[in-house]
Formats: sequence, C-alpha cells, structure tokens
Amino acid sequence: MGVFWSRGYHATALPDLLRATKLSRGSLYAAFGDKHSLFLRALDRYIADALTRMDIEFDPHNEPVDGLRAYLAGYVDRTSGANGRRGCLLVATAMELAGQDAEVGRRVAGFFKAMEARVADALSRAKAAGKLADGVEPSSAARILVCFVEGLRVVGKTAPARITSQATVEALLDRFIK
Repeated sequence: MGVFWSRGYHATALPDLLRATKLSRGSLYAAFGDKHSLFLRALDRYIADALTRMDIEFDPHNEPVDGLRAYLAGYVDRTSGANGRRGCLLVATAMELAGQDAEVGRRVAGFFKAMEARVADALSRAKAAGKLADGVEPSSAARILVCFVEGLRVVGKTAPARITSQATVEALLDRFIK
C-alpha cells in the first residue's frame, strides 16, 4: 500500500513491489495475481481502515457533535505538515484511475457513499438532539462535509499551516452546529 500511495499506480513498477513485499516475482504473482489485483487489495485495506476509523469517531454511544469534531480533527491532522504533503491514497487514486478503471471507480464511489452515510447519520442524530443549526438538512450537509474533507486532503498537499485548516473546519462547523 505504501508504494502505491507514494508513487501512484502507474509509476509503481514490479521491482518496487518486490522490494516492498520482500517476495520473489513468482511468490508475488502466486499471492496476489497481477499488479492490478495487488493494488485493489491495497486500496480495499486503505478503505477498510478509513471506515473503521470513522466508525470509532461516530460511535453512536457518543454525542454526535463530538463525533463530528473528532472526524474533522482527524482530517486536520491528516492534512497538516508531512501527513498533508503525503496526501491521501484514495484521492490520488480517484484522480489517477477512477475515470478510467471501472473497478477502482466503484471502490472510490462506494467509499464516498459510505463516508457520506456515516456523516449523515451523525448529523441526523445531532438534529434529533437539537444540536443542528436551523435549516441544516443532514444528507445535504453530509455531502458538503465529504467534499470539504476531501478538498482538505487536496489542499493539504500544499502543506498549509495547521491553524489555517483548523480555523476553516471551525468556520464550517459554525454553519452546521448550534
């Protein structure tokens, strides 16, 4: 996953994968099939890890506004400094492959849909608790937040100051939360 993340799919060559996995060519092909299959497995792992993180942040036993704050704070962390410059495997993959590779496109779209559903659920719970600002509709706000955090990932490649990203998050939250 790290090799694809740092180099991109097309720039990753078989020798890069052999070094990273410490496998011989035959063992790599026996274990994973081809480069594309290995990439899909790496992308699936990245997506699973991200969804697990969101499930922890949006734990229904916690206050939904606290979950939203934890979710957005995680994005501030991932878009600041060296983490930000590293970028996001999913965003990079969407830009490089999603329009050309149907299998990748389905995975990326599925991830965004799953992310949006988790955010919408948290916003719906916040609305039920009277914590959502008047006029904020959870599913529309969820789409906005997904676009926002993925935009933070893109802007993070330019290494903005952490305080700038945090202030932007707070400004957006002020529009949604009472």
